[in-house]
Amino acid sequence: MTMFTYAGMVLGVMVAVYILARVFTRSTELCMVAAALAGALAGGFGIPARQIAEGAITYLDINLIFITATLFMNILKDSGGIAFAVRRILIRFHRWRALLLVLLALLLLIPGALTGAGSVTVLITGGMVATVLHTMGISKLRTAAIVFIIAGLSAAAPPVSLWAMLAAAGVNMPYVGFFMPLLLPCLAAALLTIFILGWKGSRTDLEQALRDLPQPPAAMSWLRVALPFAVFLLLIFVGRQWPHSTPVIGLPLMFLCAALAAYLLSPTPIAFFRISRDTIDQLLPLIATLTSVGILVQIMTITGARGLLAVTAVTLPVAVVFATLFLVLPVSEAVLMYGAAPVIGVPLVLLFNTIGLNPIVALAGMSVIWPLGDALPPTAIIGRLTVAAVGYEDSYARFLRCCAVPSIIIMVMGTLMVVFSRQLSFLTGL
Repeated sequence: MTMFTYAGMVLGVMVAVYILARVFTRSTELCMVAAALAGALAGGFGIPARQIAEGAITYLDINLIFITATLFMNILKDSGGIAFAVRRILIRFHRWRALLLVLLALLLLIPGALTGAGSVTVLITGGMVATVLHTMGISKLRTAAIVFIIAGLSAAAPPVSLWAMLAAAGVNMPYVGFFMPLLLPCLAAALLTIFILGWKGSRTDLEQALRDLPQPPAAMSWLRVALPFAVFLLLIFVGRQWPHSTPVIGLPLMFLCAALAAYLLSPTPIAFFRISRDTIDQLLPLIATLTSVGILVQIMTITGARGLLAVTAVTLPVAVVFATLFLVLPVSEAVLMYGAAPVIGVPLVLLFNTIGLNPIVALAGMSVIWPLGDALPPTAIIGRLTVAAVGYEDSYARFLRCCAVPSIIIMVMGTLMVVFSRQLSFLTGL
């Protein structure tokens, strides 16, 4: 038996078990673990406890970033900082629709950009932004589409882009130089989305919006909101400005320092342990996903299935790869969720690097497309969370159709970034 036949057999068993497990359970994480165990058995490795343990902690550092960043955002929300910012922006700019839309898009981008999870955007700012959009005469259908698309873009935006981090780790590429290649398309796509879907409407009903929005503490101020972010940005600046003189503390500790600042600056007492518990409960599905993805990738590596995918991708006609990115990436995200990045993204990055494209810009382009799959069955986790948070109760198919135009623009944008990644290499140095 040749190594390609062996690896193909193992990969076939893993795919079959994944599909079979999917029939009996709705949990993507359990399906991935079942597929990994089946692959190990089919490859003759039995139940490799050491490999399973190593795979389970592969993305421990990324999990720590998610937990600490989300804790920071939850403390800021519980202190009334998020509600204060939304209300103040609304009061100040409700007469200028275009400017208000821009600021609302930025409010939607920040939580996911800091935490790497679109679900955090939906839970932290999605509901309040949806309230404002609804009082601007925007239907719940279009509001749900706006929140979902920008929440997905926020997860792809820097500094924490999970798909880029996972794929970069899979090819041993440092997560460096991604800031501008991720920021520019995410920002442009977010603004296009909110103007395409939200430009038409009515005059903002300020009184109704203020009644519907949460009331922050009277002592809350812009200084209390801004200082925790300033602490985080200062730590990043110091580390980059004096890299050889500053201890490397890492993003998790930076987020903890920002969370501590938000906690100390809160005008009202905060139940820290309750928020910490709620943060873990909120992120448990994401942590489980990354843990199961690590196990799956580890087993695929030792059995050769991962290498088979890489060789197959490298030998595919490049034109076929470019032409199918818009389909392969969202569908892989819908099936594997974040596991699509190490399983599908790694071979594609290797291919693009082999043919002389810039792997950083190309991976950034793919990272912009991947979040669109979070609205597609069978998982559709972020899509269904969004429609629930917004209060949209009509047909889910109508929601998907409403997302179509911005999604097509994003797919074209991401694909062009891949195709012209060599010409866009200057972005990595900005």
